[in-house]
Amino acid sequence: MYLKGFGMDATTVTYAGFWKRFVARLLDSMIIGLSSLIVLLVVGIFTGIGFGISAMSVENWEDIVPVVIVLFGLYGVVLVCITWLYYALLESSARQATVGKMVMGIVVTDLNNNRITFGRATGRYFAKILSGLIFCIGYMMAGFTQKKQALHDMLSGCLVANKPFVLPPTSNQIHSEHPKIG
Repeated sequence: MYLKGFGMDATTVTYAGFWKRFVARLLDSMIIGLSSLIVLLVVGIFTGIGFGISAMSVENWEDIVPVVIVLFGLYGVVLVCITWLYYALLESSARQATVGKMVMGIVVTDLNNNRITFGRATGRYFAKILSGLIFCIGYMMAGFTQKKQALHDMLSGCLVANKPFVLPPTSNQIHSEHPKIG
């Protein structure tokens, strides 16, 4: 459902502003946070990690530290993979949006208003690291640039646009297109 499919061209596209994108990001963060918590709990329950750590004596806390470090490292890797796949798969899908973006009525396109590839969506996701490095200035750029692009959008050649709202035909339009027979 890229914008050209809606009869949109570069002159009629309206770009999604900072606050709309911010709310979409919050919604997506809640979804990712909940899913990663569920994954963490399921893995913890099935592996019995929680029981193993609690069974160790307090006297041997030195033995627990490496286990905890490894577990947090693995959790970090899983969280990055979940988040990357969430954004890259959904933004390169036919809907061109994550759940948060769908709720806010915005889509991700390339510079020609076409659907982005999984590779471009992956590049966009990892470029967000740069957007967040210095007090999230790269994200805030979306509020000040002409096409409302954040730093990661510029680096990946993407735009975030408002999804065109198509009104259903009125009863007059329906009757004029299908005259009564008789």
